[in-house]
Amino acid sequence: MKIKNYVGDLKAKSAVELNQELVAAKKELFNLRFQNATNQLDNTSRIKEVRKNIARIQTIIAEKARVAE
Repeated sequence: MKIKNYVGDLKAKSAVELNQELVAAKKELFNLRFQNATNQLDNTSRIKEVRKNIARIQTIIAEKARVAE
């Protein structure tokens, strides 16, 4: 249920907001990988979660681009 709410929120955002969300998610993924490499990361499953969120954001961006054509 939590994922459906997240995807619904993403679909309600504009393309600019989605791009900002994508940049923020990529920065978070970089930081998580850095923490993992230095053995400072406690919750390693967060990396997988952020990667999937990035894919969700990119999918919605592509859907909006396809509709705009």
